[in-house]
Amino acid sequence: MRLQIACQDRMGLAKEVLNILVEYDIDLKGIEFDQTTKCLYVAFPQIEFEPFQQVMAAIRRVEGVTDVKTTNFLPYEREHNELVTLLRILPDGVISIDNKGNIVTANQASLVDLGRTEVEIVGQPIQSLLKGFNFSKWLEGKDVLGQTLKLTGNNEEFVSDILPIHVTDEESNVRLAGAVVNLKSHSRLGQQINAFRDDNNESFASILANSTSMRRVIREAKKMAQLDAPILVQGETGTGKELIARACHDASSRSEQPFLALSCASLPDNVAESELFGYGPNAYPGSSESKRGIFEQAKGGTVFLDEVGEMSKELQTKLLRFLQDGTFRRVADENEVKVDVRVICATQKDLASMVQENEFREDLYYRLNVLSLHIPPLRERKQDILPLAQHFIQRFSHELGKQPPTFSKTCCEYLQNYPWPGNTRQLENSVYRAISLLEGDIIEKEALELPTYTNEFGYLEQEFEGSLDTAVKRFEASLLRKLYPAYPSSRQLAKKLGLSHTAIANKLREYGINKKSIKV
Repeated sequence: MRLQIACQDRMGLAKEVLNILVEYDIDLKGIEFDQTTKCLYVAFPQIEFEPFQQVMAAIRRVEGVTDVKTTNFLPYEREHNELVTLLRILPDGVISIDNKGNIVTANQASLVDLGRTEVEIVGQPIQSLLKGFNFSKWLEGKDVLGQTLKLTGNNEEFVSDILPIHVTDEESNVRLAGAVVNLKSHSRLGQQINAFRDDNNESFASILANSTSMRRVIREAKKMAQLDAPILVQGETGTGKELIARACHDASSRSEQPFLALSCASLPDNVAESELFGYGPNAYPGSSESKRGIFEQAKGGTVFLDEVGEMSKELQTKLLRFLQDGTFRRVADENEVKVDVRVICATQKDLASMVQENEFREDLYYRLNVLSLHIPPLRERKQDILPLAQHFIQRFSHELGKQPPTFSKTCCEYLQNYPWPGNTRQLENSVYRAISLLEGDIIEKEALELPTYTNEFGYLEQEFEGSLDTAVKRFEASLLRKLYPAYPSSRQLAKKLGLSHTAIANKLREYGINKKSIKV
């Protein structure tokens, strides 16, 4: 139990409180006086309710005591827990040593760096674990000053800050009590340098590219970033098209101006047009004010249009005109507006094929495709998978206040061989889920909870129920539903699939596929 006793700072008051505890045969576990709150704190084992009431009443009668109440912790306990928590979540290794150079405490990050357990290093001379600096000579020196050095431990080099701990005794003399050693690995130091270079993490420096194909993309993107022509970024969903677009903006002369993004697939045409170009006064019922669109808001900067392949023909026409001369009209406004912005578009669709099928304007396609980048899917750049996974581990562990776990050997092989249909975004989400729910310090492949997937058949059910015949019928019905709108005649469909008219008719009837159930 713990008591918080509000009282005067009076000589002998603490002794009187302790005498009460002695009178009731209560063992003292801790006592502390807080100058800030002007409170005396005492801790003792749990006692029965009746003697507890008597103790509380007796303490209240002590001269100078104004209030007595229970509390959950003593001030030093709270400070200790705060310190432990801070040390635990720090990504860098921190080691405390006494004035003889022996290790007193070490956080989890330092244990990982040195490849040791707490039991193995506490009490040991730090000199036996870290080479490159004479700690004993430094601690024995007349003027002990902070040092920044390169140290070696566990066959790894660290940039280390070594800071002395000084305490002041009752006679106001400053005494050396030990030191704190901060360890920064090369990888951690590199992350900090990159963060310093780039205010936001959307720069080329933050894009991991170990594979030859991705390094080529980055190399080309850096060159394109210096130009003002539109850029077309192509790639599957989740490959990081917006990340590349932001990096191009950050590396350009427009980096100090806005970067604004709009997904053309998420909004109806009329809304998308208003968002892009704005609207004039009285454009809509109940609206008397005009609004600037994204192009105006991004003046001097960059506009990123995601999923440009989903844009309607009407909006394509208006975008083409803007790309030609930088002018446009707001919705319901006759005045022309001219702005200087760079446009970067992205799509996961094959725009060239869409042009052939008359689904995308040919002149707009050639206008956008002046500078083009193709981001390969993750399955085609296996060298990037594990570095990306490790990056996500570090990032999410830091965000969640956890010590970074490691992948098992089996899990690493699984990561390398998985086809990743959702690309980098799927990898990121699976690592986050695994870290969030992880109880140990090793991630096994089961923790990723990835569905079975093949390039030929897509996602497969993890727990299939039924027979082979059931599965065949399910696939057959699905295939017929997909083909029926293009071949609404049973004879056409039969010819396409190489079956008899009767066989197809029977199957359509069995699965309930007709012009009423399927829109043609």
